[in-house]
Amino acid sequence: MPGIDLRSDTVAMPSPEMRQAMATAPLGDDVFGDDPTANLLMKVAAKRMGKQAATFVPSGTMGNLIGIAVNAQRGEELIADADSHAFYYETAGAAAVCGVQIRPIATEAGVMSPQQVAQAVRPRDDPHQPITAAITFENTHNRHGGIVWPLEALRAASDAAHEQGLRVHLDGARIFNAAVALGVDASDIADCADTVTFCLSKGLACPVGSVFCGSEEDVEEARRWRKRLGGGMRQVGVLAAAGLIALEKMVDRLAQDHANARTLAEGLAELPGVRCDLGRVQTNLIYFELEKMPAPVFVDGCARQGLLSDSTGPRSIRFVTHYGIEAEDVQSALKICEEVLTA
Repeated sequence: MPGIDLRSDTVAMPSPEMRQAMATAPLGDDVFGDDPTANLLMKVAAKRMGKQAATFVPSGTMGNLIGIAVNAQRGEELIADADSHAFYYETAGAAAVCGVQIRPIATEAGVMSPQQVAQAVRPRDDPHQPITAAITFENTHNRHGGIVWPLEALRAASDAAHEQGLRVHLDGARIFNAAVALGVDASDIADCADTVTFCLSKGLACPVGSVFCGSEEDVEEARRWRKRLGGGMRQVGVLAAAGLIALEKMVDRLAQDHANARTLAEGLAELPGVRCDLGRVQTNLIYFELEKMPAPVFVDGCARQGLLSDSTGPRSIRFVTHYGIEAEDVQSALKICEEVLTA
């Protein structure tokens, strides 16, 4: 039986059309700005986000780090949700590399209210406290189950931040999942931020890469930071070619991933010993709790039958649907889960 890999949407393989485009892409040196395929991707990406400019980066982590560096100076502070990727999963890069302190704020399912934004800003006339320079939002939100910010809530939080003089960076790794779920353009979401990073490698199934978008000035500074961080690459059109296919062909199909995730979550919720909050299954991520079985036992049992998953706590599991996972794979996964739980 072929394996079913639900560990992450980053495991998705590029489509045949992507592979063909990568093999035949016109190339140049992107550090010199000479790669025509990369330049075209940046033009298309910036337009999709409603921004003036964009630059390719090797990873979302680098894109977020650049977003912090562009929006805050050394010794300043950035507000983030306490479960955000920037705070939880990026190895303290904001502090280690940018000299920026992250102030984590507990939120309801990753959605920050305007009141929370205003209350988190430090008084600028107190020399004992750092200057609050920026804030980052995450949409969709990974650790809160792939939930989508309501557009009105994101706008309200962004407006509150701007009223306080803060710059806003959006971790939009899965922004296209959010856009599809909301039935809006990604630019409607990105409009709430000064800068945005989105991932080509997650739901869009590219082999490598993310894109940082913002104003011409922000992107000029971002390219400097990209070089500083070792992210300047040469004939990057090989990767950008896949990104162009992704933006043209892979966005609308995310609805299929969401439908598969919904079916999977509903099936899991019916299994003995499983708790799954269906209200938080809004896109392609499913988090669920095991009432009795330790997560490592479940993960190992599933793996022995060809189902790969990821534990996120002692009894917590995450499944992620993606390109390459079909409806029949969902049913096979549910059967394996039931067998492991009832063995």
